[in-house]
Amino acid sequence: MVLFDAHNHLQDEWLAPNLPAILETLEGLGIGGAVVNGTIEGDWEAVARLGRERPWVVPSYGLHPWFIKERGPEWEKRLRARLDAGGVIGEIGLDRWIEGYDFEDQQAVFRAQLRMAAERNIPATIHCLRAWGALWDILREDAVPECGFLIHAYGGPVEMVAPFAERGAYFSFNGYFLDQNRRKKLEAFREVPLERLLVETDAPAMQLPAELVRYPLPKTTEGETVNHPGNLAVAYEGLAELRGMAVEELAKQVEENFRRLFARD
Repeated sequence: MVLFDAHNHLQDEWLAPNLPAILETLEGLGIGGAVVNGTIEGDWEAVARLGRERPWVVPSYGLHPWFIKERGPEWEKRLRARLDAGGVIGEIGLDRWIEGYDFEDQQAVFRAQLRMAAERNIPATIHCLRAWGALWDILREDAVPECGFLIHAYGGPVEMVAPFAERGAYFSFNGYFLDQNRRKKLEAFREVPLERLLVETDAPAMQLPAELVRYPLPKTTEGETVNHPGNLAVAYEGLAELRGMAVEELAKQVEENFRRLFARD
């Protein structure tokens, strides 16, 4: 069974002390593809390096809404140069959860990056927290890539799945939602069309429930829990159970969906 991680951050410093072993584990599991998302200008080169070194890595470059205040004056020029060298766009988006956000600035930066994706017809990976109406307004009003876009770790309303899908959205399932306190998030994934389903880890973030972790990693020096991307298979199994299908059947569909959205020349 070939596995595909639609969204992670292998370049993250939390994974750095164990990255060689993590990559070896992923390749031992038969990883077929993984989209590695940059979040800030300073990590784009690390993403590019992983893309050069590992043929299964899809490099993705973007400004995450948490970090837009840290962008430089030529960030758009630098992002366009990265995309011209290959890769896709992400992680971008909107977030009203963080403290001290400037929502007007978030929307401007998001729209600029979405425009780059539409111009090049390359997929964009979207983050959204507590801003579903605003996200829908932008996706409805602005151009989007014809190939589609990904809403990662979809946590929005069930009733918005259909309109987002009609606009071109794919939706990635995260094993984090298997926690008993978050199972309401599962309901939307009963409604996602099979041809729009993907699976992700968001490693090193969004740790699985402790009892489901197969690949533990040491906590950070600050005591933060670190999610190993090898836990991807648990998310596949949880989603397969939710959809009432064999995990092998789900894996074939996810592979088809991943390649349709993220296939590289």
